[in-house]
Amino acid sequence: MKLKQQVKQFLFEDDRPFHNCHASTIVELPGGDLLVAYFAGSKEGNPDVGIWCSRRTNGVWSKPYVAADEEGLVHWNPVLFRKNDGQIVLHYKVAHPIPAWHTRVVVSDDNGATWSRPVDLVPGDIGGRGPVKNKLIVLQDGTWLAPASIEGDVWDCFADISRDEGATWTRSALVPVNRGMDAEGGGAGQPRPIRGKGLIQPTLWESKPGHVHMLMRSTAGFIYRSDSTDAGQTWSPAYRTYLPNNNSGIDLAKMDDGSLVLAYNPVGMYRGPRMPLLLSVSRDNGENWEELLVLEAEYRSYTIPVEPGEYSYPAVIASGNRIYVTYTWKRERIVCWSLEVENEAELGS
Repeated sequence: MKLKQQVKQFLFEDDRPFHNCHASTIVELPGGDLLVAYFAGSKEGNPDVGIWCSRRTNGVWSKPYVAADEEGLVHWNPVLFRKNDGQIVLHYKVAHPIPAWHTRVVVSDDNGATWSRPVDLVPGDIGGRGPVKNKLIVLQDGTWLAPASIEGDVWDCFADISRDEGATWTRSALVPVNRGMDAEGGGAGQPRPIRGKGLIQPTLWESKPGHVHMLMRSTAGFIYRSDSTDAGQTWSPAYRTYLPNNNSGIDLAKMDDGSLVLAYNPVGMYRGPRMPLLLSVSRDNGENWEELLVLEAEYRSYTIPVEPGEYSYPAVIASGNRIYVTYTWKRERIVCWSLEVENEAELGS
């Protein structure tokens, strides 16, 4: 895969109406416009943090504006989704601390300009149902699958399943995890014990009807994976990939040709630096990966970054031969990359 075009933009400059921002999410609108949401306020976890949006029209980003701000509640991790009928759905978490948060949902019928009143995604939810950070996907049979996780004394991943376009949701089984110290020996693809709390914030794709896969953030220094052959209802035991992970967010998207594009921090240490930020591609359903683009920070190796800063929590979508990636830039701004890849005809010419 080769990149034909690369455009990097900040959604806003230093005159932003908040001090801190994080955890972006993105959808494409008709005509190639973009909508991005993120949480922002004085500092992550403070009660003045709400959900904000920016919209790109004809290549120009709007000023940030509020999409959801329930008074007295801490807001976290927005997730955007565009339905086939054009309605935009925005999920986000509220409450503090994180183990007690729950999921709220608002919708927009004017491409994110205005939003409905918030409602609970699942009445009585405590712990967070629905998408926790990354976008939900629609399976080939029309089922909605939301990548979900629980952040209590231990961390666990699951999928939330809706067969009625988000009206009701059913939890899948938890991804089985072999907990304990990650002993020496063994390699990628093995269900080795996981150090620390475990796994959260999965990202999903479907390789063929009913065969669904997830990559997960971990506390064990590597990205972990699990697979399902029953449309996300049950999952294989989590196993380690060779991709490093610093216990920070990841995301991927599946392109029309089946290629996967993954954004992540290639740093294999618990709570390691959230830099550099890399975009990689896989042509064999996530078994092997090759570098496509360094999104942020020059580096000498994957474990020795040389430029300070935090570049983290990517969100990735793909449309035709276009890839869009947003992420946190030093907790001060949100970046959006617009990428275009060469198609097969161009590569063969």
